Amino acid sequence: MVLKNKLGLSDELEFAREEEKITKLKAVKLFETGKLDEIEVGTFKGLSEIHKYLFEDIYDFAGKIRTENIAKNNFRFASAMYLEEVLKTIDKMPQSNFDEIIEKYIEMNIAHPFREGNGRSTRIWLDMILKKNIGKVVDWSKIDKEDYLLAMERSPIKNTEVKLLLEEALTDDINNREVYMKGIDASYRYEGYSLFNTNELRN
Repeated sequence: MVLKNKLGLSDELEFAREEEKITKLKAVKLFETGKLDEIEVGTFKGLSEIHKYLFEDIYDFAGKIRTENIAKNNFRFASAMYLEEVLKTIDKMPQSNFDEIIEKYIEMNIAHPFREGNGRSTRIWLDMILKKNIGKVVDWSKIDKEDYLLAMERSPIKNTEVKLLLEEALTDDINNREVYMKGIDASYRYEGYSLFNTNELRN
């Protein structure tokens, strides 16, 4: 099913290609123009700005808290009714070391504040927190898809698996655009498809 979109597209494959192309181009622009450095680190306000920037040409709800309840693979994300309060609580969570940062990331994943595009936005958000507080980012290409999805599914009960996976993929190559874009590429890899490679955006 294709969500209502500004592109006026209803064909699933055509929409998927356009959505991927637009969001990757916007992600590159966010990085190369320095706009990323102007975004508040570690808050929902900052995450909302990232989401809006990536998706404002595609969805009317870009940057806005969802009003629907959503689930994935039988996992129900935070209830829309309580989402605003949940996000305020997440904002107050500490983020001074690796463990605290990943715990905050897990809670934001459980919240899943947007109707679509949570993974792409939240991975950028996570890397911004890691970069600011511990001088590292995640090289998402080093993380196995199945291991990550299973670990995230179990993370509300046991977060050690996610922490281990992300810790082993940390790099201090924090200003490399290619490393940054792997977080965007990972979303399509985890969803099981990618219609074109980020390298196509070089020119």
